[in-house]
Amino acid sequence: MTVSVTLQPQEAMAALVTREGRRDPHPLYDALRAHGGLVPVRPGLMVAAGYAECSRALREPGLLVQDARSHDTLHPDWRSHSSLRGFTNSVLYTNPPDHSRMRRLMSGAFTPRTVAGLERTIARMADRLLDRMAELGTGGTPVDFMAEFAYRLPVAVIGTMLGVPDDDHIWFRAAVEHVTVALEGSSRASGLAAADRAMDELTAYFTGLIDQRRRRPADDLISALVQTHDRDGERFTEDELIGNLVLLLAAGFDTTTHLLGHGLHLAFEHPGAAARLREDPEFAAGYVEETLRIAPPVHATSRFAGTDVDLLGTRVPAGTKVLVLLAAGNRDPRRFPEPHSFDPSRPDIQPLSFGAGAHFCLGAPLARAEARIALPRLFGRFPGLAPAGAPTHRDRLVVPGHDRLPVTIGRPDARSPVRPAACAVREAPRSAAHRPPGHVSACPAK
Repeated sequence: MTVSVTLQPQEAMAALVTREGRRDPHPLYDALRAHGGLVPVRPGLMVAAGYAECSRALREPGLLVQDARSHDTLHPDWRSHSSLRGFTNSVLYTNPPDHSRMRRLMSGAFTPRTVAGLERTIARMADRLLDRMAELGTGGTPVDFMAEFAYRLPVAVIGTMLGVPDDDHIWFRAAVEHVTVALEGSSRASGLAAADRAMDELTAYFTGLIDQRRRRPADDLISALVQTHDRDGERFTEDELIGNLVLLLAAGFDTTTHLLGHGLHLAFEHPGAAARLREDPEFAAGYVEETLRIAPPVHATSRFAGTDVDLLGTRVPAGTKVLVLLAAGNRDPRRFPEPHSFDPSRPDIQPLSFGAGAHFCLGAPLARAEARIALPRLFGRFPGLAPAGAPTHRDRLVVPGHDRLPVTIGRPDARSPVRPAACAVREAPRSAAHRPPGHVSACPAK
């Protein structure tokens, strides 16, 4: 996509929401940044497109996330959409003091120490999924990396942490695909119909699982949160409990899925980096950070000025929406030399991809660990891994990614013989009404 850097901010914003703009937004981000790091678009809307401006906006206490009060102003009918109601009951769309209270209750599950304790489990799950890919790819048969690995690994990890039965993992992908449309900023009934149905399905599912954990607690995050709620309902309301469980499920694998997809796609474009991943697993840490910088799973978030705010010398009037373009900040030439070049060896990367400040992503350490562990094992196991046709993409601006990424696996490394697949996967029902919680069967990632 070729874009003139003289494009006016309103023109660039209008182009961003077109299909072509969503498919290749970076020239439009550059066009916006040409007008400054913090760009007025129209009264009531500003865009942060520079690294420093994005970072400061995310940390500024006077800039709030969209919560129930701002929904009332911007989308008066928002309560008619269960998808918006559900996420507004979570840490994603609440401000202090409610946000601080809920975040404290959940943060213990995602500390660096907790994540480090999961690394062997992640490696074991990854190896079993590679076994499955080896079987499916016998004789050069194309394998969809997104469906068979990038989705299955993170959903197995977050499912294990939450205590979700293995058989329910398959239908989660479609449900989360639909429900996350509510995070794209659409308030039109036609745009949210599928999201509302998915939120209703997930709400019913977690309501049943919560009831089961009340009767039979287990060693999992759902049981811990249920016990916290039942000891003191003021610490977690029932709606907050369900809203945060849906958020943990959606965020726990949707962004990681696309981080893995971007990581593989970039390796195909940069075979030297793929070779280093195969030969030097320690290289993976920088590789993952540079993947997060140049192809972040989440491109944008937003804030609203609760009062007049001074943002690095620019006045942001109360009531103004600030669209924080994380992906644009990650390619700011003032922060990163040759910002459009993929260079995992560049020093001090520090991408903005997981946000910053009070709303920094709780699951960031887990997502980084999954990608850092999985990608070297993938290339070590399949040295001949290659694309098998063009990938297909999600038509999203906020959370873009691959729908399909077909590959051929070549000949597996003789040092990593193919083990028998852990199990055969059955399609689980997509409706929670037909999948009562509690039925557990083996999953290929476990």
